[in-house]
Amino acid sequence: MCLSGTMEIHLGMNISSFICGFRSTIQWTRFCAPPIGRRLGVRNRLRVTATPSPQLESFYMKQSTRPTQSDIIDLTSLCGKTQRQIETWFRLRRRQDKPGQTKKFGEAAWRFFFYLTSFVGGLACLIDTPWFWDLRECWREYPVQPLQRRHYWYYMVELGFYGSLLLRISVDIKRKDFREQVIHHLATVFLLSFSYCANYIRIGTLVMLLHDSADILLESAKMFNYGSGWRKVCDVLFVVFTAVFFLTRLVIFPSKIIHTTLILSMETFQPFAGYYFFNILLMVLQGLHVFWAVLILRMVPKFLTGKMEKDERSDEDSELEEDKEDVQGGEYSPTRCQDTPNFKLPPLSNNCVLNNLTKHRASIADRMRKAQ
Repeated sequence: MCLSGTMEIHLGMNISSFICGFRSTIQWTRFCAPPIGRRLGVRNRLRVTATPSPQLESFYMKQSTRPTQSDIIDLTSLCGKTQRQIETWFRLRRRQDKPGQTKKFGEAAWRFFFYLTSFVGGLACLIDTPWFWDLRECWREYPVQPLQRRHYWYYMVELGFYGSLLLRISVDIKRKDFREQVIHHLATVFLLSFSYCANYIRIGTLVMLLHDSADILLESAKMFNYGSGWRKVCDVLFVVFTAVFFLTRLVIFPSKIIHTTLILSMETFQPFAGYYFFNILLMVLQGLHVFWAVLILRMVPKFLTGKMEKDERSDEDSELEEDKEDVQGGEYSPTRCQDTPNFKLPPLSNNCVLNNLTKHRASIADRMRKAQ
């Protein structure tokens, strides 16, 4: 009865920490992030809206945002528009649903604020503990290890934050590594919950502190990337983040943390079911670290040559990728046409239609700049 009552109390505390983290995220993105973003020059891009069309809007909302060729043919007879007009309408309508720079900045700013606060608070909680300097102290007198109040709140704050990330997974910006992010959040929540119940508090606090150190730099680089005029600051933060990430996630984490849980813990107690479960979750995290390290390595050559335009983990279905898909599908894309190599233009330089189209595109760009 005592054990079940304790588990119910822990479950109730976990749920309450999830709700508190969810509310904090909403309040921060609504009230705190916008004024900070304006100071850094974060502005939403001006987008051309699709002309109102009840038939196309109904198809877009109820059936598909990307109609097939047969669907487009059916819509031409239904709406009285050409195939090109319908393709353009769906492209513009999809862009209207893309998150703006303000929303991206708000999410990055909230995560930066949390990681910075959590890292500073965690370091203050652990700097004077014996297991911070000697990993064997993590298992001394286990499982009878007293839980200090500051370490309890450190756990609850981290658990609430990652729980809120799971609750907001459907409304946050979807990125290329969406599935890996879900796996990471689930593994982290299970890891924190189980380590708390199994009294793996000491090693758990070290894992949290180690991970927060690199995440601070990542989110700060994103914040400056969304602003205007901060390219050099963003590049410096990216370099520092890369060094810290490889040091903490690929060197210290496997050689110190995993080695401690696998080898040093055996000096104090014999393996049990929780021992294997805890180490499997740590292995899952390490696998994700390797996956993200590969993405970072893919960005390094582009960064050194000055050709890095976006993060490998950038938003899924971004506008740049949308333009690329439109060109491959046969749609007209002004952005893509501007990037056409110069050696293809001379044979068409005397074409009156091309000259008129170029002047028309330039006038549209000039009007958009004035509107901004």
